[in-house]
Amino acid sequence: MLAAQTKPTYFKSLTGIRAIAAIMIFVYHNRKYWKNDLHPELLRLCNEFNLGVQLFFVLSGFLIAKSYGAKPLQSFNHFKRYFSQRIIRIMPLYWLLLTLFYLDAKFGKHHFSLLHYLLLQGFSSNLSLDAIAQSWSLTVEMTFYAFAPLLLLLLEKNRAYLIAFLASLLGISILTGSLLHSFTGNADGYFYPVNFVVMSTFAGQSLLFIAGMCLAKYPDFWEKLSRNKHLTTIGALGFIITLYAIGYFQENRVDHGTNHWQGKLLFFGVLPLFITLLFQGLITQRNYLQRFLSSKIMVVLGNASFAFYLIHISYVNLKIKSWVFFSDRNFILLWLVAIALYYGFEKPIYDWYRRKFVK
Repeated sequence: MLAAQTKPTYFKSLTGIRAIAAIMIFVYHNRKYWKNDLHPELLRLCNEFNLGVQLFFVLSGFLIAKSYGAKPLQSFNHFKRYFSQRIIRIMPLYWLLLTLFYLDAKFGKHHFSLLHYLLLQGFSSNLSLDAIAQSWSLTVEMTFYAFAPLLLLLLEKNRAYLIAFLASLLGISILTGSLLHSFTGNADGYFYPVNFVVMSTFAGQSLLFIAGMCLAKYPDFWEKLSRNKHLTTIGALGFIITLYAIGYFQENRVDHGTNHWQGKLLFFGVLPLFITLLFQGLITQRNYLQRFLSSKIMVVLGNASFAFYLIHISYVNLKIKSWVFFSDRNFILLWLVAIALYYGFEKPIYDWYRRKFVK
């Protein structure tokens, strides 16, 4: 989901924004420790920073469409090479951290789970946050990779079929969970309840990926918008304001606006639009934000953002805290570890794979 892609130079700013998304998610998971120091309205905004994940989803849709199109559907070998490359980009680091978790008697207690190695726990509302909690989004990402070539083909050939396919996928997912619940009790909550399917599976989140695909597949439409020199600012401010507007529907300090239908309307109907406007501005316009996100430090952090995302909570974070704990909740230390994991493990494996198998 969240692993860095190989991109042309002019996409550096999109690498940098991955760091912003990861920082948003870090703030979200640590906001409870600062709640007494934050203004209530700022806390309301931070309560929606988990939606930084949706920046990753839109970005994935854009990059996959830009890099592959429907080419993986040309043959089984094409699809196998495409999907193998996606697996090798995401899974090794996740498997490493998951294995360390299970090997640690204090945490994983040697209870190895094939379910988690295959990311199938991400389809269960009761299991999706087990082990490496944030891996639920990897299930969403890998599901997208499996469907992406077909989605791109439908997007190019017949958008009505695309809408019908996505609606059917959502309906089948909800129906599957409901039937399991009715006939077996569905103790683990596979595809159940409906809110879980909508907010935590690809079937529910597909519109975010489609927004990114549309950004890549309809350049003429987006180019017209780029004539507005304030496009990047409109996208960035619109994104922040939409987050706050979603948060307006929170009923208390631990609630999320997306738990309510009004927040969901903004989430699905408005948020993808401003994210795509922001991305289009970053791709096509030179401004202070674009230069900042394209800076060397932000590109390094963006490349390491997948590792940071996997370690900022759950096992690695807790393990590091048992050894050393700084007042910034190990924010800087976690970034240093993430950079080391990227350059010392994640990138070498992917580079080796490309040299050996990708022509």
